[in-house]
Amino acid sequence: MLTIILETRDDEAELAQTLSALVSGAVEGLVSDVIILDHGSHDGSSRVADAAGCRFLTHWDMKDVVRSVRGEWLMLLQAGARPSGRWIDDVAEYIALNKAPGRFSPSRLHRKPFFQRIGRRPAALEHGFLISKRQAVASAKTGMLLADLARGHSVRRLATEIVPAWVAAVNRPLAEDD
Repeated sequence: MLTIILETRDDEAELAQTLSALVSGAVEGLVSDVIILDHGSHDGSSRVADAAGCRFLTHWDMKDVVRSVRGEWLMLLQAGARPSGRWIDDVAEYIALNKAPGRFSPSRLHRKPFFQRIGRRPAALEHGFLISKRQAVASAKTGMLLADLARGHSVRRLATEIVPAWVAAVNRPLAEDD
């Protein structure tokens, strides 16, 4: 079983896109729970999380969050990111056969222009992050963010691609008050 953890701050639309992509994983029995760590959203993020059956935390300690997850593995994602293709089968196989943390492969269809990629290291969660609960508990510290939990690990690359969160942000329609 897999627990999904996301951080959000005023990412209602992006959060909805990510959660809708994860529904199939819950239906197939791979995803056991989803935890949303909120950084003071003023939009409808809490309503989206509630409608999807997620735990929505406004105050948390990363050590407590990691200890409380139901799954034996954690998938850390940015709001707006969406695993694609056969992600359920690939993640289930990866979890069954590996002990090392993993990342999704970058999407070939959604890449930043060449000059924006040169000399730039991707954000820690840009390609998602899979880690066992045991490793996450050992790494988690008070005051830590999800990106901090994903740094400093030797990882393996999954065959499945992920559509990065920045694609959702770029394609988000402007609100009337923007």
